[in-house]
Amino acid sequence: MMDPMPQPPTARKPTGTTTGKGTGTTTGNTPGRPARISRAEIIRTALRIVTEEGVKRLTMRRLAAEIGSTPMALYHHVRDKEELLVLLLDDYAARTLRRPPAPPTDPLERVIAAATAIHEVLAACPWTVDVLTADDLMSTSALWHVEQIVDGLTECGLSPDDAVHGYRTIWYYTAGEILVRATAARRRATDARPTYRDRVFADLDPAELPRLAQLADRWATLTAQDTYAHGLAALVKGLLTPHN
Repeated sequence: MMDPMPQPPTARKPTGTTTGKGTGTTTGNTPGRPARISRAEIIRTALRIVTEEGVKRLTMRRLAAEIGSTPMALYHHVRDKEELLVLLLDDYAARTLRRPPAPPTDPLERVIAAATAIHEVLAACPWTVDVLTADDLMSTSALWHVEQIVDGLTECGLSPDDAVHGYRTIWYYTAGEILVRATAARRRATDARPTYRDRVFADLDPAELPRLAQLADRWATLTAQDTYAHGLAALVKGLLTPHN
């Protein structure tokens, strides 16, 4: 978790006029004062940075430079980078993660449908997983789907505590699947050379690793297939299997 930045003093209301520079109003008595900015502009600019360059490239200093303001001016709207990332998550989830008009009545199907919806939305925008793997940075707009998973697992017979553990297991599977695929896709987009895995699998010893050697020439194709739905169904059913 990132340490929150100190809050700046409350800004005085500007008394000047709008200029042709920046995105807002500057004071006539203070030449060169940064333009006023809005939270919507902050979110819009931050979203562009994380979409084009990734979460690690988003800093308050970089964001301020892109907007044409100062880092301290940003703290009138967001406490720190962590809060900004939560705002980005909420904005994205509110626009994309829709509640179905009629959720499945079967609790098992409801769990799978909710997890699938989360996966589809996040897979379309991999930067969100980079944020969510920080664990406690959660979008409140996604909580309805989390509720469906926990409630569905409970209705299937798990205790409330085990239902939470089950949700976490589903989340780890979902986030991990997207993160691995997104990372591999970025690497392939910038480097066409064979991967380290490709080189290793091209020279496996059949006597040492007979099964892997048998599958070596098809390994890349097989592991590139989208098996999320199949894996999710197996995972959920496994969570509901009584322990002996």
